Amino acid sequence: MRGVNVLMRRLLALPFPTPLNKRLMLLTFTGRKSGRIYRQPVSYVPDGDTLLTPGGGRWTRNLRPDQPIRIKLRGRDVRAVPEIIQDPAEIGRLLQVMLVANPRLTSFVPFVRAGEDIDEAQLAAAVGHGFRIIRWHLDASAVAGQH
Repeated sequence: MRGVNVLMRRLLALPFPTPLNKRLMLLTFTGRKSGRIYRQPVSYVPDGDTLLTPGGGRWTRNLRPDQPIRIKLRGRDVRAVPEIIQDPAEIGRLLQVMLVANPRLTSFVPFVRAGEDIDEAQLAAAVGHGFRIIRWHLDASAVAGQH
């Protein structure tokens, strides 16, 4: 996966829209403890004036609800404030929203299957292991100059 992420980072960092960034965006944020700058490709689904991202990796531990980060979205730099959703019922509801918009969600969220209800026990286990939904509140008017 590391090799794929290197290529994805380069493609998603391009300063213009591509077919790839219709469903993927590039996050740039600073590690809480290390102070290191990270660039993380993630999938997203628009939901009104926010974006939704499934997050089960360690990268979500570096997000703080009070600190905006830089996102490369469809070739543009924008700032966004993460809202970390931890409630299993709300995560289940948002996964259904995401599945309608992006049926490929089933390929990277193992407990979600098209046309089926989400297994509550599997969802609870995933949340217990750190699975979250990140709701991104965009500030599209501000070009991100910070991370």
